[in-house]
Amino acid sequence: NCSAVLKTLHFITRPLSYEEGNFSLAYIITIHKELEMFVKLLRAIYMPQNIYCVHVDEKSPKDYKAAVQNIVNCFENIFISSKRESVVYAGFSRLQADINCMRDLVNSKIQWNYVINLCGQDYPIKTNKDIIQYIKSKWNGKNMTPGIVQPVHMKHRTQVSYRESVRSGTSYVYPTKNRKAQPPYNLTIYFGSAYYILTKEFVKFTLTDGRAKDLLEWSRDTYSPDEHYWVTLNRLNG
Repeated sequence: NCSAVLKTLHFITRPLSYEEGNFSLAYIITIHKELEMFVKLLRAIYMPQNIYCVHVDEKSPKDYKAAVQNIVNCFENIFISSKRESVVYAGFSRLQADINCMRDLVNSKIQWNYVINLCGQDYPIKTNKDIIQYIKSKWNGKNMTPGIVQPVHMKHRTQVSYRESVRSGTSYVYPTKNRKAQPPYNLTIYFGSAYYILTKEFVKFTLTDGRAKDLLEWSRDTYSPDEHYWVTLNRLNG
């Protein structure tokens, strides 16, 4: 019952300020468990002027997927990603899940300024207005994807080839004995957070630019590629 969901959980149904109404955020939320926590997160970050792409792990139980779908159906600006991955922690599938949502968001009719990615166990300590004002004050037109040149003790992540294993009940990433080729275009690999706030222009760039596509393909068999992919692309000249 959608009206009961909105009323009982006190979802915000109109922009709380003029500033917020004219600055829409996109969210990517990757989830696989704990429905109640997901609902609490969604309630905390929901604004009618924003847009939300929810990636549900393909390995999740059917009843969990159905429950998430029922909640999402109550909102015009929340949707399930059109392509779902069986996500493996520290695997390429985690990065691919974000990219799947990015494609959907770029093709959406709803206009947005920045995208923020979250997992189901995140929870905000700032309001929507706080986040917008912080972006505008220091990062207007820029990406938040901090990082440093890949440290020596992290180089194993991109020097040998890794594989994902998904078996009944367990999933993991394991190294092989195969050494990887150097990054395309002789790129310097940076290392940072898998979490970001990115401009829409940058998202479009990552989905279309040849260097971004080649780096993505090269990253397919690396360890936790989402911790180097965004920050490396952000350091490209121009």
